[in-house]
Amino acid sequence: MNSSTGFQEDMEFPRFTFNPKEGIDNPALVITDDPEPDQTVVPRLCQLKRLEGQSFGFYLRMEQSSQSLEIGDIEPWSPAEHSGLRDGDRVLEVNEDYVGHMDFYRVVRKIQSCGLHLFLLVLRRAEYEQAVSTGVDLKTLAQVSKGDRWSRPRLCHISRDSESGLGMTIISVEGQKGQYMVSTVPDGPAERAGVCSGDRLIWINGVLVSAITHSNLSKTVKRGGDSVTVLVADGDSEASYIRRKMPILPVLAECCGLPHTAKTMHLAKGRDGYGFLLRQERLAGSRRIVHVLREVDVGSPAEGAGMEDGDLLLAVNGEPVESMEHEDIVRKIRHSGDTVVLTSISIPGRDFYRELDISPLLFHHIWSLQDHQQETVSPCIKNQSKTPLTCPPVSVKVRGETGSDHSAPLTTQLTDITGDAFL
Repeated sequence: MNSSTGFQEDMEFPRFTFNPKEGIDNPALVITDDPEPDQTVVPRLCQLKRLEGQSFGFYLRMEQSSQSLEIGDIEPWSPAEHSGLRDGDRVLEVNEDYVGHMDFYRVVRKIQSCGLHLFLLVLRRAEYEQAVSTGVDLKTLAQVSKGDRWSRPRLCHISRDSESGLGMTIISVEGQKGQYMVSTVPDGPAERAGVCSGDRLIWINGVLVSAITHSNLSKTVKRGGDSVTVLVADGDSEASYIRRKMPILPVLAECCGLPHTAKTMHLAKGRDGYGFLLRQERLAGSRRIVHVLREVDVGSPAEGAGMEDGDLLLAVNGEPVESMEHEDIVRKIRHSGDTVVLTSISIPGRDFYRELDISPLLFHHIWSLQDHQQETVSPCIKNQSKTPLTCPPVSVKVRGETGSDHSAPLTTQLTDITGDAFL
């Protein structure tokens, strides 16, 4: 019995020997191939930095079959090309926000309002198609690239009080030159502004702290007077950014109580127009040209919407206009028809954001799909359907720099939200 069993086992599982010169002589190992390595797709992070007045140098379009955001027509020598973007790349995140299910128009406005820095998380076309065909959750894929304990940096505005001052102490990290940690007073001004004890201090009043000494850092805090604005991140998040070789910038942050917020005004044209004057002026003590809202008429639609004399115009129908020519802005307002949405900020507010070197529109979230569907789509968004819906001609009156009135019949075209936009 035992002998029979032993013979059967020898027949089913033959013994083999290993010869290092000839290799393994087990037939089972010869006919069974090793499995293919896991072909997991990994998103790429592209960092774009443009100059004032320069574009990022690419088109963003909605790819109709997959409803994905596709990069195309990258300009040679542009920030987009230098970042490693390629035609056909599919965008998963814009500045650490997942945009896979976001309205195309909102994504365009998000990029237009981000200032000089833009971070895109993308997949190559083939990688995207592979991920979709195998049922990969793209949002989870994007999150995995950051790490489990990642969170956004925080841009916090701290106002000094008479008892505890700013309510925080800045401590040098031992053995790490240019690295600082924050210790906060419980329920003090810093903590109420969103700073946590143990946070890494990245940036203060527009100055990168790693580039200055502790004594100069103290001077910067004192020069801030009654308030300072800091960019902080917890240790785990800082490690995530270091691992990804990604600078921590305000464009990636969540906003905690910044003052001087921009305001959005919905104006409906009255019998005498909108009731304000748009002027191109030079800021005092600066060579910078700005577009200023002046001479707001009493009882006019402009006054009713909250416009104040001296406000600086930031956007028309959600599109940033600070770098545009005066005539182009006037034309954009006139082409809006009977209604227009203007975004503005006070001069002190503009100075505040200018000192921080960020756009006032960065944290001004005004666009929803419902708002958008009632607005005129920007001329930079090319309609793919080629079938515009036209409204009856309207007469639009806008006062120019000299105070004269200009009026002309216009046809407002409401185009489809799916298209492409040059950014």
